[in-house]
Amino acid sequence: MKKLLLFISCCLTILGTQNLLAQTPKKIIIENSDYFDVNQIEAPDAALLTGNVRVNHDGVIMTCNKAYYFEKENYIKAFGDVQLVQGDTLFLNSKYAEYNGNMKQAYATGNAIMRSPESTLVTDTINFNRNTQEVYYNSNGTITNRENTLKSKSGKYYVAEKKFQFLTAVTITNPKYVIKSNHLDYYSNSGHSYLFGPSTITSKTNFIYTEKGFYDTKRNLAHFLRKSYIKYDDRLIEGDSLYYDRNKEFASATRNVKITDSVNRGIVKGHYAELYKNQDSMFVTKRAVAVNFVENDSVYIHGKKLMVTGPEGDRIIRAFSNVRFFKTDMSGKCDSIHSSAKIGLTKLIRNPILWNGESQITGDIMHLIGNQTTQKLDSLKVLNNTFIVSKDTLGTGFNQVKGQNLFGKFLEGKLHDVDIIKNAEVIYYMRNDAQELIGINKNVSSKINIIFDKKEIETISFFKQVDGTIYPEKDLPEPDRKLRGLVWRGDEKIKSKDDIFTDEDNELNDKLVKQGKAEDAKENVPMKIRKETLNYDKKKKK
Repeated sequence: MKKLLLFISCCLTILGTQNLLAQTPKKIIIENSDYFDVNQIEAPDAALLTGNVRVNHDGVIMTCNKAYYFEKENYIKAFGDVQLVQGDTLFLNSKYAEYNGNMKQAYATGNAIMRSPESTLVTDTINFNRNTQEVYYNSNGTITNRENTLKSKSGKYYVAEKKFQFLTAVTITNPKYVIKSNHLDYYSNSGHSYLFGPSTITSKTNFIYTEKGFYDTKRNLAHFLRKSYIKYDDRLIEGDSLYYDRNKEFASATRNVKITDSVNRGIVKGHYAELYKNQDSMFVTKRAVAVNFVENDSVYIHGKKLMVTGPEGDRIIRAFSNVRFFKTDMSGKCDSIHSSAKIGLTKLIRNPILWNGESQITGDIMHLIGNQTTQKLDSLKVLNNTFIVSKDTLGTGFNQVKGQNLFGKFLEGKLHDVDIIKNAEVIYYMRNDAQELIGINKNVSSKINIIFDKKEIETISFFKQVDGTIYPEKDLPEPDRKLRGLVWRGDEKIKSKDDIFTDEDNELNDKLVKQGKAEDAKENVPMKIRKETLNYDKKKKK
């Protein structure tokens, strides 16, 4: 038992000695000095080294013209052409420097310059902590590399990660743009910049604002989160998440997307969008809606997909799949829409239906035509199987107009004058000023003209080959009160801008908005950089 205790005691003694040796600082070694002197008056307790001074401490080489070496303190003060070198990772030059061998810390001042294989820092004073491998400065500094110039009032450099961190105002100047931020992490080898807090990126082509973002300064790829937007001369792009490729002038936005067109007075919203600036094209989906401001009113167009292409004056809007639109006094549905600003023509394609006030208008082909001079809605054209239907104001019957083609004119944005051409048929409930039913007019003619007032039929006029009769209500059987092909779709009518969205659209919207609020509530949500960017920095952190 005594032998066992003695063995344990010896082991503990050896371990303690090893720990003590490991904690004992290494001494600064003087490898060269042309002159060596001790002057207690000029420098008490110090050796004066002069000419081609070279010292070594635990892998760091320091050279200078003159130095005071304090052996007891394991400390050195260096003067004139001072250079501190750590392997091939860091070179520190200055007019004056101090190095503490016990603390493994260096202090350099007077035109201090730090060089690494990727960049150069120039400032007045630099501190270097070898234990943590951190360089920091609190005086105006300039960092340069092949792509960028960075200027800041203070900063820190992490040698192992090759990362600069700035917690005060910093500016990155690139030939193509300027980045400004109060909190930025910059990786000198990859050129990756992480922006935190209010930050801006300014260039000749656009202006970018973000409060949390990533920018690859070598590949010109970026990803922005939190209150971010991209502003061009004519467009403002907003979204919870923005991806940007400067080389292609391509941007995509995810969740709560809003694109404002200041020139064409329009807004496009959705939860996903892609934009190609050079091609003047835009694609929006996931509860997509285009809002255009016309004649002191707003036109809302919704489809599963929206595409906007072409420059100002030649812009084309396309909407696909279950398209719905709403204007204060007009709404409609169709499979798709094609609208050209150049010729002022909007085509409602496949199964179009239009509601003008209380009137339902259908036909095989439907076109809305704008006036190129006034930029106002001018006329309506419906070709083949035209049908206008509205409910009788008091009864259960329907006022109906049927014909081959329809040509209508708008007055102050409202459908006012309509001509039904060829094979025109009418069933109309006639009432006097007291709203008493006089009879039911059933008529056939070559042409019919209808005047709308306050979104209701005011007058009906018949032209050429008129053949009609006004029947007392009791004399016209119920089956004869409907024209062939009548389909009333009043329950489908879009009565507000909210009606353009389906239940599926609204469920998707609620889900994405809730998801966005949950992420915003987290203060330290990590950046989720898109695949197009390098993953170098994250790998280094691991």
